[in-house]
Amino acid sequence: MPELQQQRGDFEDWMIEALAISRSQVETVDVSVGEQLPEFHQVSGVVITGSHAMVTEHHDWSEYSAEWIKVAADKQIPTLGICYGHQLIAYALGGSVDYMADGREVGTLPVKLHPSAQEDALLHDLPEQILVQLSHRQAVMELPPDAVLLASSDRVPFEAFRYGDRVWGMQFHPEFSTDVMQAYTKYARSGLESEGFDPDYIYRQITDTPNGLTIMQRFAGLVF
Repeated sequence: MPELQQQRGDFEDWMIEALAISRSQVETVDVSVGEQLPEFHQVSGVVITGSHAMVTEHHDWSEYSAEWIKVAADKQIPTLGICYGHQLIAYALGGSVDYMADGREVGTLPVKLHPSAQEDALLHDLPEQILVQLSHRQAVMELPPDAVLLASSDRVPFEAFRYGDRVWGMQFHPEFSTDVMQAYTKYARSGLESEGFDPDYIYRQITDTPNGLTIMQRFAGLVF
């Protein structure tokens, strides 16, 4: 989406803004163009962004990233995977990912936090149900062994999970602003129509999701 990139930047820009940190504190690695991930001793925290690729496509760079994630998770380096990142962490740790049989999930939608979320470093003291921004066609179908389920939606049972104490996967986008969500809904219009959804209704329901920024900044507090 070139117009969105020109106005708001790309995945990493939205993350940095939502984390409320400076760009000088971040090293961005684009594995899809062959960049190498850092040595683990050089890393204090990891954010794995969304992607227009699919985990089930098993790109070389994605498989390489999954192997790296497995080690980082075992070391309990603070890690937050969002959308594709959420799915990749689940896959790397022994879960499964596939297309949603009933079509994509797009828009501002409610997710229900499980009781386990009240003891979680990122989700504690949030309402039992929160609004989140979503845009995905694949989802986690099976959690990794020993993962703790944190949140579900009406259509996706595994919206968020934690592995150990410091590794999270979140299908929703806590970093998305309203205008980014609107752009994604416009981008998905033809796909939504083909799957029987009303993109105009979804667009009208888009609203701010301030709990997303709370989650992002709590994660930043674990790292910095």
